[in-house]
Amino acid sequence: MDPKFNTSVNEFHPEDQSISSSSDLLKSNEPRCDSSRPENSELEAVYTESTVCSEEFDRVLLLGTGKKWDELAAYRESMKNGASMETSKNDDVVDLPSLLISCAQAIAAADDCPNATELLKQIRQRSSPFGDGNQRLAHYFADALEARLAGIGNDIYKVISNRKTSAADFLKAYDLYLASCPFRRIPNYVSSMTIMSKADNATRIHIIDFGILYGFQWPALIQRIAFKEAGPPKLRITGIELPQPGFRPAERIEETGRRLAIYAERFNILFEYQAIAKKWETILLEDLMLDKNDFLVVNCLYRCKNLPDETELEESSKTIVLNLIRKINPDIFIHGIVNGAYSAPSFVTRFHEVLSYFSALFDMLGTVVPREIPERLLIERDIFGREALNVIACEGLERVERPETYKQWQVRNLRAMFTQIPFEREIMKRSIEAVRSSYHKDFVIDEEDQWLLLGWKGRVIYALSCWTPT
Repeated sequence: MDPKFNTSVNEFHPEDQSISSSSDLLKSNEPRCDSSRPENSELEAVYTESTVCSEEFDRVLLLGTGKKWDELAAYRESMKNGASMETSKNDDVVDLPSLLISCAQAIAAADDCPNATELLKQIRQRSSPFGDGNQRLAHYFADALEARLAGIGNDIYKVISNRKTSAADFLKAYDLYLASCPFRRIPNYVSSMTIMSKADNATRIHIIDFGILYGFQWPALIQRIAFKEAGPPKLRITGIELPQPGFRPAERIEETGRRLAIYAERFNILFEYQAIAKKWETILLEDLMLDKNDFLVVNCLYRCKNLPDETELEESSKTIVLNLIRKINPDIFIHGIVNGAYSAPSFVTRFHEVLSYFSALFDMLGTVVPREIPERLLIERDIFGREALNVIACEGLERVERPETYKQWQVRNLRAMFTQIPFEREIMKRSIEAVRSSYHKDFVIDEEDQWLLLGWKGRVIYALSCWTPT
């Protein structure tokens, strides 16, 4: 069998591998960064620490089990074919979604503040960040509605976005997310294996990652390419993010580069890294220092949702970034999107859609993760709750959560003169087998128009595709 496909379902949770540690960092290229502070930073509210590599990082990021996979194994197996064991603490049956919608409608009616306030009071009495999925969702949505009613949504969102959570705590939450659902594990696998396959004969690979953040996707790829029969290629990664507030706008992704350099050294990979912290629509082709001898990959998973669209700017940032990617002329462009439609100008319309979308996510966690696990709270509060707050309580350019459906992105990408290419059948087959054998029965994995679709109870949550410039 071709070594690049010499895997099994255990590719997604194989036994831990013993990997020796390294004492020295490889020096990364001098980062390029824009020192201006953006009006909004949509980055995860997390900061890195000086210790950039540890056994815990290895367990989560390399081809090992991750602690949470082991801890949740029995629970996940019991729930694979079952329904959620969560029950509401309330004796009376309350339709929290209806209360939330009524409250949103009352807030939209400028002269109905007393009714909105009373509805918020009712929601507060029946919601909790420690309850079942519905109660948790209602708690964070009530926070967002209250912020909108008070007219302080933008201020609260900035405070939450700048809240510091340790990298170690965020890693634990990431570990839980990998173990409980396929929404990150499968796209990481598909994109990495697609790069391995398409660049099979390349001696130099350059990955431009729009939205790299911590670069959690790449240690496993580094590990894989180290064992190529023909020898590992030289790897170069350009990590792109929005600038952080403060005097060191590229600090987080510089730390990402140092961590990735450690993994490259441990696996004897020639490695270069460049950090670019700028608003994406201001990046120039020359910033990327392209080399015609590289196999060129553009990777963007789930982050184009934060680019302003035509409703706010004369020329959409989405269009500007797609045009830049076309000029880059990558061998492949791997594009993962959040399949949401909560970008409507109308608040009530937007609220209906964002409620439906996040109801699926909170229900998913409520079904597959016990409520007492602390990392679940971090995911719901610092990621889901923060994003919902932005959609509900912020307007104009302050509203940075603007996802579109995969069908809308299909039109955008074709209009920007990209041609879609299918994922290889073996990669798709293994991904589908992994989801159906290892996760709850209500997870969805499907294909449509060459998109890989992932979702929950019939709702498509994320979608992944591969493109090349026409």
